Amino acid sequence: MILKTTRFMHPIRQTLKTLLLITAVVLPSVTLTGQVSAKQSDTLDEYGPRTFNVENKWTAIVAAYEPEIKAIDAAIAKLPDAKITKTVTFQGVKYQLGTYKGEPIVIFTTGISVPNAAMTMQMALDYFPIDRVIMMGIAGAISSEFSPGDIAVPARWYFHDESVYVNPSKENDGEFVLPDYYEKSLASFLERREQDPHSPAYENFGFIHPEEMAVIKEGWDSPRQMPYFTASSELLTLTQKALEKVSPIAMPSGKAIKVKVGGNGVTGSVFLDNAEYRKWVRRVFNADVSEMESAAVAQVCFVNDVDWVVIRSISDLAGGQQGKNVENVFDGIASGTGAKLLLGVLDEVVALPAQ
Repeated sequence: MILKTTRFMHPIRQTLKTLLLITAVVLPSVTLTGQVSAKQSDTLDEYGPRTFNVENKWTAIVAAYEPEIKAIDAAIAKLPDAKITKTVTFQGVKYQLGTYKGEPIVIFTTGISVPNAAMTMQMALDYFPIDRVIMMGIAGAISSEFSPGDIAVPARWYFHDESVYVNPSKENDGEFVLPDYYEKSLASFLERREQDPHSPAYENFGFIHPEEMAVIKEGWDSPRQMPYFTASSELLTLTQKALEKVSPIAMPSGKAIKVKVGGNGVTGSVFLDNAEYRKWVRRVFNADVSEMESAAVAQVCFVNDVDWVVIRSISDLAGGQQGKNVENVFDGIASGTGAKLLLGVLDEVVALPAQ
């Protein structure tokens, strides 16, 4: 039996004609190579973030969540020569615009954890003419030398939870089956540590093997491994100067607090409340404090060539308590001590000579 194909081909041809018509209507300015034609845009200048041609750029004052930003807002509200003049919201993020002793500032919360911090920080740099970032908030202590209310201003920030999770070896107890690429990375990490004492002293935590982030920025041909991000030397110096000038910072009880400028902090998408993991972080990163945003803010600032520093007040010893974590008891108090140092740093910033 011979079937006539015309009855079956007709709807197919009709469908093809319809698709061609849709393509012609919807995509008139796209060439067959998939590139945008000159008719649509003769230049790419219209794309990308804004470029701000302003002489006096802004200082961003940043916190992660409500108790921290409340402490900052309360401190700003008490000053006669600081004010919020306007509030704008982009993509759900509220930005408070104002001045501190005549210098322009923008205040906002990043939201908790690495993805939120990276997203909102980049948004801020795209939307406002920011040239320095001062972040303030709470952190868990990694070093037992710190108590609630004490302050750490680390010089370097690391991601502690970039990792490779692997299976144990069936042949050798206590060993793990590592991917080839990771074994090569480990060799390069060990070689680098001989040259850079701030590089992590990597060791595994059970099946968790630490890894590093590769970062790309303008002027680099390819991503580079970044074991840590270093705070701006000028802002660290200004923090030390502020510490020498501000009135002694104390807990509500009157207990004097410890302030350390320098050292290391770690960031991860983890609420770190395990004593053994805390000890591992101390060994590997020589960290003083741990939290969930600062290294992300640091990376964004590094890529955008923006000065930054992070002030962290201690709310608890990570995993060091008996029973439940008491971070919520001290988060408001710790935010208050940090805000006092923040204002001192802002005083040093506004005293800088005009550039």
